[in-house]
Amino acid sequence: MKTNHPIRRFVLASAATVSGIVLLLALKPATDPAAASAQVGAAPQQTAAGQGAPQGGTAQQSGTATVLGDVVQTQYGPVQVQLTMSGGKITKADAVQAPKGGTSDQKTALSVPKLNQETLAAQSADIDAVSGATYTSGGYKKSLQSALDKAKAAGGASGSSGSSGKAGASPAAPAAQARVVTGAVTNTQYGPVQVRLTLAGKKITKAEAVQAPSGGTSSQKTELAVPKLNQEAVAAGSAQIDTVSGATYTSEGYKKSLQSALDKAGV
Repeated sequence: MKTNHPIRRFVLASAATVSGIVLLLALKPATDPAAASAQVGAAPQQTAAGQGAPQGGTAQQSGTATVLGDVVQTQYGPVQVQLTMSGGKITKADAVQAPKGGTSDQKTALSVPKLNQETLAAQSADIDAVSGATYTSGGYKKSLQSALDKAKAAGGASGSSGSSGKAGASPAAPAAQARVVTGAVTNTQYGPVQVRLTLAGKKITKAEAVQAPSGGTSSQKTELAVPKLNQEAVAAGSAQIDTVSGATYTSEGYKKSLQSALDKAGV
């Protein structure tokens, strides 16, 4: 029977050790962990950079405002101009009120589109009167000038506040601009009623009647009812307001015009 020689045991143990080392080397990852982690970290940086461009483009598209001129009474009816402004430039002009009834309808249909176009071209109230519609043209120009004055005043106020603030505050300014929405004219037994709203977002910040019954006792009822209706519209934020006692027709006309303004504003 053969006995295990010490040298032979040593040789076998050494061979086993070498085999184990070779096996470990073969199982070592080919990719450097540091390099792999660097590649993984690079992906989020590229994603963040890609998202930056769309956000910047959206901010540049904001800043449109609507300005409503004063109601100008003419011999044939009221005229009122509404402007849409973007970056201090008139992008749209429209007559939300103009003489109507009888031959006035024809004159209005003829003159108002021309006056709107001339306003966009001139970017001012220095426009020509339309032949055959002198009164409408004169009222249009006066209301247009008042709208431009309001837009200029609002632009000056926002500009002064922006210059005194930090540079980072400027992009938020357009979001704070108020919207002005005018409701449809509602004819009542004692005269037309029309409501104009100023909104910040979907909240009513101001309500006023740009038209209301006048003359005789109607003037007294209007003076009594309209301020109360304005206050209730702002408080309620809707057309669900109470009728003022003694001014039922005016109140009902006010609520109908108020609701149409809210519908236009999407509230």
